[in-house]
Amino acid sequence: MMLSNPAAKYRPSPVVRIANRNWPDQVITTPPIWMSTDLRDGNQALIEPMSADKKLRFFEMLVKIGFKEIEVGFPSASQTDFDFVRKLIDENRIPDDVTIIGLTQSRDELIDRTVESMLGARHAIVHLYNSLAPAFRRIVFKMSRADIKALAISGTRRIKALTAAHPETAWRFQYSAESFSQTELDFSREVCDAVSDVWQPDAANKMIINLPATVECSTPNVYADQIEWMHRNLARRDAIVISVHPHNDRGSAIAAAELAMMAGADRVEGCLFGNGERTGNVDLVTLAMNLHTQGVHSGLDFSDIDSVRRCVEECNQIPVHPRHPYVGDLVFTAFSGSHQDAIKKGLAQQQADAQWDVPYLPIDPADLGRSYDAVIRVNSQSGKGGMAYLLEQEYGLSLPRRLQIEFSRAVQATTDRTGGEVAAQDIYAIFQQEYLAQTTPYAYRAHRMEEDSARAESVQIEIDIVQNGAQVALAGGGNGPIDAFVNALGLNIQLMDYHEHAIGSGANAQAVCYVELRLDNGPTLFGVGLDGNIVIASFKAVLSATNRHLALRRQEQATA
Repeated sequence: MMLSNPAAKYRPSPVVRIANRNWPDQVITTPPIWMSTDLRDGNQALIEPMSADKKLRFFEMLVKIGFKEIEVGFPSASQTDFDFVRKLIDENRIPDDVTIIGLTQSRDELIDRTVESMLGARHAIVHLYNSLAPAFRRIVFKMSRADIKALAISGTRRIKALTAAHPETAWRFQYSAESFSQTELDFSREVCDAVSDVWQPDAANKMIINLPATVECSTPNVYADQIEWMHRNLARRDAIVISVHPHNDRGSAIAAAELAMMAGADRVEGCLFGNGERTGNVDLVTLAMNLHTQGVHSGLDFSDIDSVRRCVEECNQIPVHPRHPYVGDLVFTAFSGSHQDAIKKGLAQQQADAQWDVPYLPIDPADLGRSYDAVIRVNSQSGKGGMAYLLEQEYGLSLPRRLQIEFSRAVQATTDRTGGEVAAQDIYAIFQQEYLAQTTPYAYRAHRMEEDSARAESVQIEIDIVQNGAQVALAGGGNGPIDAFVNALGLNIQLMDYHEHAIGSGANAQAVCYVELRLDNGPTLFGVGLDGNIVIASFKAVLSATNRHLALRRQEQATA
């Protein structure tokens, strides 16, 4: 079966007649205004929308990263969204310099509900939208151009009247010409100008006009032409923030956003790691880090990219691909021997105060909180790539990806020393020595645990361990067994990741736990615990990682 004739089936991208384009000669020197729509557009695209707790966790992470404009929901669409917006306001969870945004269609009852949800906020944007595109006018709404324009005007008037009645909030207004990239430019300008004529913004109190590629149907240069045309022709341009909201249907959202900024866009809307309907929204992490690699400070803090990724994965229940730009587990890993050699030489010559210039690495992994181990240690082309496969097939150990990368360093050292291949039993012996036999200075002996859900620290624990050859008793409390165990140790431990699984079945089954942690803000290292009891296995894993950290510290001190 062959594909249908595309020339007969699909409409080509529109040609924008624009003389003397400026955008091809522009260089991006400043970041855009960032707007995260993770909690609205991104949340709507999830199979299972986020709970209020997850949305709050996500909101707090966005604030920590540095977002000042956050679309917190579609308050008129569900009670869950309405209640979440009220929770942020009523519990005073919104920093003074952060503006929340609520989306609404141009219907009176939905506008009323949206404004009601945001009453009492210090800073709020009411975000009105309606679709202008011919297909929507003809197929979805069965409305004329005049009807569509009137809908946008009436919604704007209602928002203006409602917000004027509540001056205790610093209100701003955003109008989205939905499906802008598929709409006639003259009609987009006509509606946007009519809306701004009602709102009457000025240079001190700008309104936002969003020009989205609701569905990406053309090459990025066409979108840039459309943005530049509007930038040149919109009325009251000095009183308007042009915002773009590129989707990724053609896989070009990043390029479209960058060219749109060159064409006059002031603001970019998107989601972390590109979540959103269909193929997603523009990926704000990639866009920000692209600016970073060009010497432009994005204003967003991704210096601990792994913790951001974990939060997003847990809240969205969507894994980030291992090859995802900047954040994927494998993006800084060289499997090719020639790549590895060039990177090693580049890192050896790179000076701390010099411009970054390491072959194959467009960005310093340290800027994202990544170590160099994965960059220079892993090389499947020299025979070590099957290490994880052999451990799983022969010994039932299913190592997390980052542990595979870390452990390959030890395998690499052995193969470099012997100059030959290693069998499965050799790899397992290295694994035992590297992780399971790490019992100095701390070794587990026993524990006693009590649980009481009525207490703030619901788990109380007493542990017996051997510390530097002497048995000691420690006690602590926490939200769970591992938390209580870590607190009892009294060390500055930050748990980063946890995995567990069973080996075998029945009476002879064993539990294996993999724990990734930091000690005293050092690098992340793994520990592994193996036991018939899952709780004990997790305790052993914590001590394994702690002992490895301390051993590494001793080595560094000895060579200093």
